[in-house]
Amino acid sequence: ERTYQLLAQATGRAGRADRPGRALLQTWTPEHPVLMALAAGDRDAFVEAEMAEREAASLPPYGRLAAIIETLHACCVERCKENPRIHEMVEAAMSDSWDVCRAHVERISAVLAGVVREGVRDGEFTVDGGQQFGARLSALDGTRVATGRDFADTGELVTKDVVHLDSQRANALAEAVRASHADVTSVQEKPYTRRPSAPFITSTLQQEASRKLRLGSKDTMRVAQRLYENGYITYMRTDSVALSEQAISAARQQARDLYGAEYVPDAPRRYAGKSKNAQEAHEAIRPAGDRFRTPAQVAGELRGTEFALYELIWKRTVASQMADAKGSTASVKVAVGVESSGIAKRAEYSASGTVITFRGFLAAYEEGRDADRYSNDDGERRLPKLSEGVGLDVLRAEALGHETSPPARYTEATLTKALEERGIGRPSTYAATVGTIQDRGYVRTRGSALIPTWLAFAVTNLLETHFPSLVDYDFTASMEEGLDRIAAGDEERAAWLTRFYFGDEGESAEGLKQLVDDLGDIDARGISTIPIGEGLVVRVGRYGPYVEEEVPNGIDPATG
Repeated sequence: ERTYQLLAQATGRAGRADRPGRALLQTWTPEHPVLMALAAGDRDAFVEAEMAEREAASLPPYGRLAAIIETLHACCVERCKENPRIHEMVEAAMSDSWDVCRAHVERISAVLAGVVREGVRDGEFTVDGGQQFGARLSALDGTRVATGRDFADTGELVTKDVVHLDSQRANALAEAVRASHADVTSVQEKPYTRRPSAPFITSTLQQEASRKLRLGSKDTMRVAQRLYENGYITYMRTDSVALSEQAISAARQQARDLYGAEYVPDAPRRYAGKSKNAQEAHEAIRPAGDRFRTPAQVAGELRGTEFALYELIWKRTVASQMADAKGSTASVKVAVGVESSGIAKRAEYSASGTVITFRGFLAAYEEGRDADRYSNDDGERRLPKLSEGVGLDVLRAEALGHETSPPARYTEATLTKALEERGIGRPSTYAATVGTIQDRGYVRTRGSALIPTWLAFAVTNLLETHFPSLVDYDFTASMEEGLDRIAAGDEERAAWLTRFYFGDEGESAEGLKQLVDDLGDIDARGISTIPIGEGLVVRVGRYGPYVEEEVPNGIDPATG
């Protein structure tokens, strides 16, 4: 739809004011099935023709679209040449719209070419007209049906021994399921237990404040600093999840007073950090004092983000000493005969549901979650009571188009989490690191996502080409370990610094001195040049990035 809108806009601007873009498209379009459907605005015919041509040529989704757009562009330009005034208009007014259109299509081809049109097969069943429940096709004749996890980012199927359903086969199966009868083949019920999260450390506080309060890392630490200075919370730069005995007692007592004795376990919970470099000089971030002040008690003293962050810390601390949430998880498998589809004899649908019978710590607090490209969590859902052999009526069966999604961009929360997982940095440096890449223009924000700039590509190119050992993911983590050994007295600092600067001949390790000796040989123009295809490059200059067309070898730039 977006492609057609851009095409209509481009051709409409190039033609006469009294001729809308759609009419011009219909007039100028050559007899090509895809273009004719596009010009007519027939979306179904367009998808069908594009898919048929793509599959015939073994191309990825939208693989022909860019070439088709270029064909239509050339056709429109040729028709415009009949009128000099309109031809000038093409060069002046139409170029921008066509560039936007071409960029849009290339973005589809380059970024979404890996997107797989996978037939998602949803079904809905009922027992004798009673409670309805939904299920998803999971296997055909015992072979698992491919899902998003089975495809690479390029769109290739990377898992063996799975069935990949395209739109046509998925529709045929859905039709066969609607005409068939279903039977329950398996029912499994398991106990469900969920434990509370540990109290906050610096990184998890920043992550949760980003998810729930939409606060950046710097803002979170700034607010936390004020709360600490005014005596509301303990020290906020820590990588220890441990609580003091006084804090454990205060949290358990408050949970007992507010929620009841059954919400507090018999034994106190004691948490241990997972980070191998954790210094644990302080306890976890918690409300200050031997008795915690509830959010209601500080509501008259704190306002805005200060109150919201204190409430978040209080809830997490109290919940960390509460009982597990309990319930049950039921998994059901349903078999449907689909011989009439000509694809398989039997289709197997799966459904699962979780019912929370005792909320436990969830009564006080539930941790937020980051976006997961493969997540299919429907949350709490109750299934009807079923047993093996029970017959079911098919209420609905649909083949829904599904596209695998690209990896989510980093947010401040997920970037902090990645730094912590890789052992890069310390609690005191997370916010500063994220702030530095923003302040220097390496990334910009779009909503909560961090988007790299062209300057970031140039800087990364420089560092990876000339200083690969210094930007290796393991470098900072290993340096932190070395400094920890020096602090513990297990290594001599002078010897360590000598190896770092001059290198280690015994291990053939290059030092910093050798890396910086050839700084004058760096090709600044080459480093700041990023090829983007079709003879075009982006150059990052002193006043910002710009696009330039490269002149092929052997051609004089002045004469062409």
